[in-house]
Amino acid sequence: MYDKPIVIGTLQSIFSAAERIMDKMRAISSHISFTDSEEKRDSFDIICMQLAAIGEGLKKIDKLTDCRLLSNYSNVDWKGLKGIRDVIAHQYFEISYEAVFDASRDDRPVLIKTIKQIIEDIS
Repeated sequence: MYDKPIVIGTLQSIFSAAERIMDKMRAISSHISFTDSEEKRDSFDIICMQLAAIGEGLKKIDKLTDCRLLSNYSNVDWKGLKGIRDVIAHQYFEISYEAVFDASRDDRPVLIKTIKQIIEDIS
């Protein structure tokens, strides 16, 4: 068995990071928008940091649960979200605006819904 309070706390942190991404994406209409202004470039940086935090949190959950928890929720591309963290951390200057935009727009709603479900299921 795993330490549920730690896992729930990590899931809540992931949820908060996904909400922060949602907030920053309100001003972004396409991947090109990230280059429109200094404020939008700052939003790109914030979104990248939150994506990296999500990936790190997911890796922590896998470690705490011996990779058993997230695999029960196959509607999310967990491997892809964890991989984004690695790209951001190790290849920051090569990150594609389009990849960040797509991950933030397409993956975030499913992630938020699924994280809520996981918290409910294990609470």
